[in-house]
Amino acid sequence: MKLLNSFGPNPRAVRMAMIEKGIEMPTEELDLLGGDNRAEAYTKKNPGGQMPSLELDDGTVIAETTAICEYLDETHPDKPLIGSSAVERATTRMWIRRVELEITENMYSGFRYSQGLDLFKDRMFCIPEAADGLKAKAKRARSWMDKLISGRDFIAGDKLTFADIVLYCCMDFVKDVGQPLDDDLPNISTWFKRMDSRPSATASLHPGSAEAKMRG
Repeated sequence: MKLLNSFGPNPRAVRMAMIEKGIEMPTEELDLLGGDNRAEAYTKKNPGGQMPSLELDDGTVIAETTAICEYLDETHPDKPLIGSSAVERATTRMWIRRVELEITENMYSGFRYSQGLDLFKDRMFCIPEAADGLKAKAKRARSWMDKLISGRDFIAGDKLTFADIVLYCCMDFVKDVGQPLDDDLPNISTWFKRMDSRPSATASLHPGSAEAKMRG
């Protein structure tokens, strides 16, 4: 088993989850900024071209960050990030879905269609005129989330889950490329600082982050 790895917030989310769970495995590095993930050698394994992917010993390739984390949680049940019971897993999945659909996908698309347009315009269908609206929609969703997590240490309750990692890696990435942290959202701000202080937050950064001037 190996992680097909690169710079970027989604690969970082998987790396951060692995560090939290104490999982180590070989990696194969791809140049995301250079477009290795859009080359035929990679898209034969992952037709979506996203990073990262998990390649199993039998050649099976699992893509999508949440699917990878769920697989790792099932095969390495210590320190679960999805949950250790049916109720915990359902609750975590509920919050991951809320985070991804309402917040992170809008933040990422807002970046791709504006500050990241030169990088993405030849790789995917981009809608530059939608960027400002998507950023505003994500901001509104973060305001909604700020109220929901009042009194909690983490998004889904009192334990770290993959929902926290997904949102943290996204916010830490886009804060330097046009979507700064929300100083007016006290619960999100406190939560972000709590996440940022975890050893896994620093350890999961890719060596290419400094050169790219983005945290991924």
